[in-house]
Amino acid sequence: MTRNVRLTLVQMRDAGSENSCCDAAVKWIELAAQQGANIVCLQELFAGPYPCQTEDHRMFDLAESISGPTVDRLTEVARRLQVVIVAPIFERRAPGVYHNTAVVIDADGTLAGKYRKMHIPDDPLFYEKFYFTPGDCGFQPIETKYAKLGVGICWDQWFPEAARLFALAGAEILLYPTAIGWIDDEKEQFGDGQHDAWMTSMRAHAISNGVFLGAPNRVGIEGRLEFWGSSFIASPRGEVMAKGNHSDDCLVTADCALDELDLVRTHWPFLRDRRIDAYEGLLKRWID
Repeated sequence: MTRNVRLTLVQMRDAGSENSCCDAAVKWIELAAQQGANIVCLQELFAGPYPCQTEDHRMFDLAESISGPTVDRLTEVARRLQVVIVAPIFERRAPGVYHNTAVVIDADGTLAGKYRKMHIPDDPLFYEKFYFTPGDCGFQPIETKYAKLGVGICWDQWFPEAARLFALAGAEILLYPTAIGWIDDEKEQFGDGQHDAWMTSMRAHAISNGVFLGAPNRVGIEGRLEFWGSSFIASPRGEVMAKGNHSDDCLVTADCALDELDLVRTHWPFLRDRRIDAYEGLLKRWID
C-alpha cells in the first residue's frame, strides 16, 4: 500500500490577541482539512506576538502549560477533523522554567509527543535566552497516525546534527516551525542573502537525510522585524514542492509520498556511506 501524506503549513500574521490568533489558526486548520490535509503544522509561537524583541518580564504572561487552553482547544479540533496538528507554544513548565515548545497532537486528539527547542539564540531582536530554557527532549521523532515526525523549532533548522539525529531515529518528515524575518536596517544589504541561506540550509537537510521537510514561517511586521514568510515544503531531493510568498497569510500544501524515501536513499546512499568510525570529533566543541 502506497503511503501518501498531505502536509499543510499555516503561514499567518499575529492577529492581535491569544484568542484571535487561536481563532485564526483553527480556521486555517479547518480549511486545510477540507483540502485533504493529514498533517497541519503551525508556525513558531503562533498564539501571540513574537515576544523576544526585548527583554521584558511582562512577556512571560503570554506563556501557558501544555495542558492549557490553546492545546486543549486544538486537541478537540484534531479529533474532530482527524488531522495531526503541530502546535508551537510558549510553555510555562514550572515557576521560572519556560520553554519554546512544539506539541504534536495526533489525529484522535491524543498528545503524540512534544519537542522543546534545543538551540536557543541570542541575537538582536531575538533575545530568546532571556525567556527560554534549552530543551531536554533530545532529537526523538514523534510517531503519529500518518507519519513519523522530526520536529525542531526555528534556530534548530540551521544545525545539521539535529536533522541527522532525527533521520537516524526514523523521522520521515522534518518540520521546523519558524519565526524569522528581516531587521529593518539590514534588509536592503543582507536580506536576500539571509533568506537564501535559510532555505538552502533546510533543503540541504532534506537532501542529505533523504526526508521530506516543511518550514512554516510568520508574516507581517512586528516592531522592527518584518517576518519574511516564504513557508515551504521540500522533497527528499531538495526540490521546493510548495512555497508561500513574503507577505500573505496562506496555506502551503504538498503531497509527500513516503515510499519514495527508500528509493531516494538507495540512489543517493548518504546514510549507507557514513563513516561512523571517524566522526568522534563531532562531540568536541572545537578540535585544537
